[in-house]
Amino acid sequence: MSVICLGQTTVFETSNGLKTGTYQETIAYYLALEKEYPTISVYEMGNTDSGLSLHVVIFDPETINQKKSKETFSKKGKNLLLINNGIHPGEPDGIDATMLLFRDLAEKKIPIPKNTIIAAIPIYNIGGALNRNSTSRTNQNGPEEYGFRGNARNYDLNRDFIKSDTKNARAFAEIFHWLNPDLFIDNHVSNGADYQYVLTHLFTQHNKLGGELGNYLHTSLMPQLENSLHKKEWDITPYVNVFNQVPEVGFTQFFDSPRYSTGYTTLFNTLGMMVETHMLKLYKQRVEGTYELMKTFINIADADAEKIKNLRKESFGKYKVGNYYPISWEVDSSKTSTLKFEGFEGKMIPSKITGANRLKYLRDKPFTKDVTYYNNFKAMDSVKIPSAYIVPAGYWNVIELLKLNKIEFSEFSKDTTITAEVYHIKKFETVENPFEGHYLHYRTEVTKSTENVSVKKSDILVKTQQNGIRYLLETLEPSSPDSFFNWNFFDAILQQKEGFSPYVWEDMAEKFLNENPEIKKEFEAKKRSEPEFAQNWYLQLDWLHKKSPYYEKSHLRYPIVRVGG
Repeated sequence: MSVICLGQTTVFETSNGLKTGTYQETIAYYLALEKEYPTISVYEMGNTDSGLSLHVVIFDPETINQKKSKETFSKKGKNLLLINNGIHPGEPDGIDATMLLFRDLAEKKIPIPKNTIIAAIPIYNIGGALNRNSTSRTNQNGPEEYGFRGNARNYDLNRDFIKSDTKNARAFAEIFHWLNPDLFIDNHVSNGADYQYVLTHLFTQHNKLGGELGNYLHTSLMPQLENSLHKKEWDITPYVNVFNQVPEVGFTQFFDSPRYSTGYTTLFNTLGMMVETHMLKLYKQRVEGTYELMKTFINIADADAEKIKNLRKESFGKYKVGNYYPISWEVDSSKTSTLKFEGFEGKMIPSKITGANRLKYLRDKPFTKDVTYYNNFKAMDSVKIPSAYIVPAGYWNVIELLKLNKIEFSEFSKDTTITAEVYHIKKFETVENPFEGHYLHYRTEVTKSTENVSVKKSDILVKTQQNGIRYLLETLEPSSPDSFFNWNFFDAILQQKEGFSPYVWEDMAEKFLNENPEIKKEFEAKKRSEPEFAQNWYLQLDWLHKKSPYYEKSHLRYPIVRVGG
């Protein structure tokens, strides 16, 4: 590994803002910082799909003269900000900006936070960072070379935080739960519209974060950041969530479900924000803007450290057994805000290629206009919080992820029977094309019933009253958008394993109807009211089979059951 530190100077600086460091150069830079400055610690963590380990770099002025190890690391009552870089290595702004930030903190060139430890993952998507090119970011203005969005197995890691198909996501979870960050920043570069801003922010959705913590994020932390950056002549706006249309028509806040980094961190009441620099601005501008944004964010978070700590602590006690937890959301169009938006005039003109109309921004015609921003969401569905879930031991893949996310549970020591609430999958839809290695389900609906459930020795009991309650509700409730069910963990229950031969079942079905007059009555009524059913002999036999004791109980039965609540 070649060391590129020349007096702790980065490739970005020596190239006058035209280049970004390679993976090897970036890690060597931090190791050189660690060697020179006792306040910098570099830890090698879990393996990734690339075969290389993730690193975490920590700046803590109180580590001087202390033994540095993962086992002895402590927040010492302070808050901790975790910065994630290179989740999409073609968007390397944060990689270079964070290198500058840590050096300047170590050299005391900028204010040292008194109440907040700063940690960073230098490059999260190592496989993508090693796959360097100059062309894959079609819309982006520099740097000269950069990494690729897909990781070593071509996964987009910013869709993998719940399903955890990659070693990267599993290593991230290990880091996240070790550090237990109070605040989180994920650095990105935008796609989409053209406008005057270098910087945009994408705070986690405040209604979804919920309670006083969400209110603080929305009414205090975000405005403070915007105002502070404005005074430094680094105007910032919410992420411009439009595609191939002008922003002045109005736009909605991006909704970060738990598949995304800030949606995942929200499940543990961490205040999260994505930085989205503007793709068409010069690389030097974008990195300098990211640096200034992070520095400003740290100053605000450090001043509000005690408030953040208390609000976060209170949030863990918010979700009680018997209360309702929202699992689906939509934009609340009755509540909007107005942005003083600094854009460029855009118009539709004939394309010289296709002949159809295409969007053209006129950079010589800047404007400031009032733009409607839809930044409130309302809950559309919710579930009653149970006291516990029971997960069959056979679903070891689910149990592994519960362990990874520090979910506490106990094993049943013997076979038993328990009264529990059971879900059956009523209906769902599935995407037509593969999405991040899955055929994702959505609009999932269930029916529920209370049954005596047989529980086997080594099945696990997961009580909800723990810090991971939101993780449990978002993953184990099948109707939640990023549930394990929707990510195909339970697709085997959707396939019927045993059927019938019509010529055999005909005689058995006749006997079954004669012995069950209520079902026979229902059957005759269904034939009268549904002509298609009445004309299809196989549908009739199948309906009867599903009413009979011969129909397998596991078909469409969700195997994780709910207890209490």
